Order: sequence, then structure tokens, then C-alpha cells
Amino acid sequence: MDIKSCGSQPSAKGPTDWFTGNVRIDPLFQPQEPARASGAGVTFELGARTAWHTHPFGQVLIVTSGCGWIQCWGEPIAEIRAGGVVRCPPGRNLRAILNGMIANAPTRSPNHAS
Repeated sequence: MDIKSCGSQPSAKGPTDWFTGNVRIDPLFQPQEPARASGAGVTFELGARTAWHTHPFGQVLIVTSGCGWIQCWGEPIAEIRAGGVVRCPPGRNLRAILNGMIANAPTRSPNHAS
């Protein structure tokens, strides 16, 4: 068993080729064989967003605070709020504009990719 306490893993600034604006990534777990899933808590400051990107095996987004928008290429933009869960299909081109609608608390989303 491997237990990670809150705050025991260092945070990182979201890389500029993945994000626009201020984004903090807090690692939650890395894949352990035979699993491929990993997870991170990602905090988006006001107006921050992802670049268009894909996940070969899909992605699950769980919005734990704040609100924003998400979009798959060629589809309408959808609003997401705290408590919402988004399952992005494998290989789909998507982007997220989180906390783009409000000017208070940052949006936090633990992202799980497999």
C-alpha cells in the first residue's frame, strides 16, 4: 500500500504549451502496472484555459469548485460547474476554459487520464 498525504507531493506550474494563464498542477497518483490511470488536481486561476489537446485513452474531469466551459472539436461549448463530471472520449480534440465566467474562487478539477 502507498499512502500520499495531502501536500506531500510538490505542485508545479502548468506548462505554457499545455495552458494559457495561471494553472497549478498537484499530483495525486501515478500509474502502477498493470494500470495506466494517473490523476492530478489542477487549479485554474481566472481566465486560464487548456490548449486544444487529446488523450489517447480518454479523460475524466471532476469539477470540485468554480465553473467554466469545455468543448470537443466541432461541438458546442458546454458549461461545467462544481460537482460536474465530464468524460472525454479517447482521441477527441478538446479544450477547457475553466473559471472563465466568474471572478471569485479558482476552479479546481482533479483530472484522471488513463
